[in-house]
Amino acid sequence: MPYWITLVRRLPGRTLSETLDQRAAAWDGDVDFERKPMNLTPDRRAAWDEIVRRVSAEIGPVSVEEYPCNLTLERNGPVGRIQLDYDGDSADIEFAYRHFGEAARHIAAEAYRLTGIVENVTGLEGFDCQTERPTAEGDIDAAAALLGGISHWAQTEIPRMLAENRPGTAP
Repeated sequence: MPYWITLVRRLPGRTLSETLDQRAAAWDGDVDFERKPMNLTPDRRAAWDEIVRRVSAEIGPVSVEEYPCNLTLERNGPVGRIQLDYDGDSADIEFAYRHFGEAARHIAAEAYRLTGIVENVTGLEGFDCQTERPTAEGDIDAAAALLGGISHWAQTEIPRMLAENRPGTAP
C-alpha cells in the first residue's frame, strides 16, 4: 500500500469530507467495481496538458502514459518516484513507503507541491489519506513524520519478522 493523496471535485452543497464519504460508499462492498473509461472534455484535456507543462517546468522531468481509464504522470526525481493518475473528475498521487528522516520530508514536500499544481489547474481538492487532512492545510511535517515512521518500521521489522518465520528455523 503506497502513501496516497486523493484529489476530488467537491459535490455541490457538500463538504470535502462528505464528498469523500460518498465516493467511498459507492465502492464499499462492490467486489465487481470496475473503473469506467475516461471521457475527457476538451477543457479537462487542456488541464492535463497544463499539469504536465507546469510539473515539468516547476518540479522536473516527467514521463506520461495514457490508459483507457486515466492519464498517468510519473516523476522519477532525486527524492524518489511519485505517480499521478488523472481521469478529469479526480486524481490520485502515490509514492512508496521507503523514505524516512530528511528523505521523507523531501518526497512529501514534492508530492504536496505536485498536489498544489493539480489543485490550481483543475479546481480539484486534495486530501492526504494518511494524515486524514486536506492538503490545502499544507502540513508537510505531519506527512513526513507519518511516512518516515511507517517506512522505518517496515525496513526494520518486516525483515526481522520474516527471518523469525523462515521455514526450517523453527525451534
